[in-house]
This record gives sequence, structure tokens and C-alpha cells, in this order.
Amino acid sequence: MAKRIGVALTKRVVDAAEKKDKRYHIWDSELSGFGLRIEASGAKTFIVRYRAEGGGRSAAQRFVTVGRYGPLTPEQARRQAKVILGSVAKGEDPADERRAKRQEMRISDLIDLYEEEGCVIQRGKRQGQPMKPLTKQLTLARLRNHVAPLLGHRRVSEVNAGDIERFVRDVTAGKTSRDEKIGPRQRIIVRGGDGAARKVVRDLSAVFSFAIRSEIVERNPCETAAVRKTDNQRERFLTLEEVKQLGTALDALEADGVNPKAVNIARLWALTGCRREEIAALKWAEVNLVEGMLEFDDSKTGKSVRPLGAAAITLLESLPREAESVYVFPAERGDSYFQGTKRIWAKAVKKARLPGVTPHTLRHTIGSTAISTGEALALTGAILGHSNPRSTAIYAHVQNDPSRRAANRVTKKIAAALAGKTAATIRPSAKAKIQTDDLTVLMANLAARLVAEGIDGIKAQLIVADAIAASAERSKSRTSKSPTKAA
Repeated sequence: MAKRIGVALTKRVVDAAEKKDKRYHIWDSELSGFGLRIEASGAKTFIVRYRAEGGGRSAAQRFVTVGRYGPLTPEQARRQAKVILGSVAKGEDPADERRAKRQEMRISDLIDLYEEEGCVIQRGKRQGQPMKPLTKQLTLARLRNHVAPLLGHRRVSEVNAGDIERFVRDVTAGKTSRDEKIGPRQRIIVRGGDGAARKVVRDLSAVFSFAIRSEIVERNPCETAAVRKTDNQRERFLTLEEVKQLGTALDALEADGVNPKAVNIARLWALTGCRREEIAALKWAEVNLVEGMLEFDDSKTGKSVRPLGAAAITLLESLPREAESVYVFPAERGDSYFQGTKRIWAKAVKKARLPGVTPHTLRHTIGSTAISTGEALALTGAILGHSNPRSTAIYAHVQNDPSRRAANRVTKKIAAALAGKTAATIRPSAKAKIQTDDLTVLMANLAARLVAEGIDGIKAQLIVADAIAASAERSKSRTSKSPTKAA
């Protein structure tokens, strides 16, 4: 066991405690059992540790939360810790008493506790890390707008699977929907429906999972409830003709005088396949125009590098830079980024006659265009920033060469459609299609041979894709240099 750090917990010591990759404790040298817990997120909480049932090595070790640093000073927390430890000396078990009391708490109180202690990623490679601020905000909004009105008054130990099923039916029927003005230029608009019900029941299941880990409840009623928790699979993507319609609509809106930031954000959504906020909140520090890449330190899947096609690079190079802002698309007022795309996007899809199309549809469009162009799955994943078990090795190998060429080949079609070129001008000839089919067979055979020689399957795909791309570029170069025949 690692030796515990012991130091007097003063304000200076608490302020100086820095966050690390995982949770750790600092134990007070003056009051035994009194300590400070520092989470990976940086949150600091005063705690008390003691042995139940009169102490002794065989007794269970208990932890009691005193309170967060900030609302509590170290001296206030120390005084409360002395009271808790005093009750332990009398033979009481404060942790057990609190657990029993928590089991009687209401769902609305559990949501408050979840906001304070439970908003962390529960699975995947980011397990245990704090939710991103926007994710946390949207999660809590759904819980407070749907769960609190319908189940907030219920005790946590009383909610069963049948209650969850009725709750989902009520949200689907719109019982929690409302449109309320809460201040100047501020409204709360809550919509129910099937999609909202699926999202919020997943949020509520996470709340109950947190309650189980905290020993507040023993079961999660959402797990046994006969309700659907998965969203519909999104298969909508734009054809190149539809991309042309969108490009025409964006050009028309720009000509009408709408904010060019919103228009250029939409164009970059189409040209990069990036997620909505990745482009809207893009910083110049994340743009590497020399190597043609976007370098995100903290995307949805963690650190991510995305190759850029020539059209996206040209657009980024044309954008003005505001010296006082770090953002590519700074807000009109304040220090944040531009957030006026929603209204203008609605106008664009209406003008383009593309109802129901969202910015995320453009991400699907890049993916579908890449696959239909014949790009390898690994290269398509590199363009979109998808995570996979070998993401670090793959991105390190492909980010500069084949993936960038793949991005250029894919977005060239998107750029042509945005610029208003007809599908006929970018449709390959029958002869080209036959050559592509032959290359596909050749690629598959060569990749199989490389695997047989002991080369990793994904690496084999990348080698073959790179070779074919390089060959195509050399062929194109020779064609452009050949003399034109006289008429």
C-alpha cells in the first residue's frame, strides 16, 4: 500500500492541491481520519474515514462526505469532522445512518446529488472522467424538465419498473412539454415525444446506476422496464444533387446579407464531416493549414486529428482573423464563439427544400460519399475522427499521407456540388467504373497476400490504398503533361 500523505489541511494546502489522472487523498496530520479528496476533474471534497463497530482492523472501513471545498472552508470542515468522529467514539455509525436516510430521499433530491457527485462517463475509454460541460447541461435539463415533474416526489426506494414504463408513456404523449418565458429574451421550450423519452430514460438509468454505486438503492428499475432505450439508426445522407441544392441555398442566403459566419460554418460542416460544435467552436490553434489538418485536443472521442481536403483548406485560408479572439468564428459580442447558426440553418434547409436535414446529416454524407468513392474503412474513419481500439496507431500512420489524399478525393465531389456543378460533370464514365472495379479486386487480392505474409490486416489495407492513390496521382500528372493532339 502506498504511504498516505499527511499534512495540516489549511487553506493554502487545499488551494495548492492539483488534480491528477485519478482520484487521490490528502489526510490531515492533526485530526486522524479527516481528509481531502481530489477528483480527476479537480473537484475537492472534505471527508471523514473511520472504522465501524468500535474500530479494530477487522471492522469495516467507512467514509462520510463532509462537504465540498468552497461552500466549506477547511476550518468549518474540520469542526464538522470532529462532530462526526465524536459520534463514532460513542459507538454510532454515521455512514450507515446517512445511507438509511438517503434511501428515503426523493427522486428530485437524487437528481441534485447526481449533479454534484455523479455526472461522469460510465463506460468506454473515458470512463470515470467528468462529462463535458454541454453534455452535463443537456443531461440535467432533461432530468429536471421530464423526470422531476413526473417522478420527483417519489422516494427512490419506491420506484419500480412499472413506474418507469408509465413515465416513458407520459413523456412520449407530451405530458411534460411546455413553452414558458423565464426572462428577457429567455424561454424554456420542452418538447416530449418518442425521441425525448428514449433519451431521458437513458439519463434516468445512469442516475440509478450512480445511486447503486453510492449504496442508496439496490436495483435499477430502468434495466427491467419494458421500454426502448436506443435511438433510431440515422441513415439519412444527401445525394450530390441535394448537396448542390444546399450549396445554392447557402449562396443565396449569403447574397441576401445573412451573417457569413453561419454560412461558412455550414460549408465547413459539409466539407469536413466534423461534428456541429467542432466547427462552430473551432479555434485557430486547432487549424494546421501547413499540413492540412484539424487537431482537436478534446473532441467527443478525446484527442483527434482530421485531414482536410483542398476545398476546406481554401475556405479556411479565406476567412478573416480577429486578433482579439481565439475562435475561427467569434461571437458578435463577448468572448465566446458564434452561436447563431440554428436560425440560418433552418432557412437554408427550407430554401434548399431539404426538410429534416440537420448538420449531422452532412457528417453522414461525407461518410457515405467516402465509402461509395471506394475509400478504405480505416481512411473513412480517419476523415470522420471515429475512435477504435487502434486509433492512435492508425492515425499516427495515416494522418499526413493517404488520409489527407482520401479527404481531398472525397470532399472534391462535395465541393463541386456546393459550387453548383451538375452530377453529370462529376459522374465517372463506364470505362472508369470498370477500371475502378478491377482496382477493387486487385486491392482485395493484394491485401490478402500482405496479410498472408504476416502484415496486420488494417495496415495492409492502408498500404494498398496508399499505393493505388499514389498511382492514380502519377497517372493524372502524366496525362496533364502529355501534348494535346491537333484537331
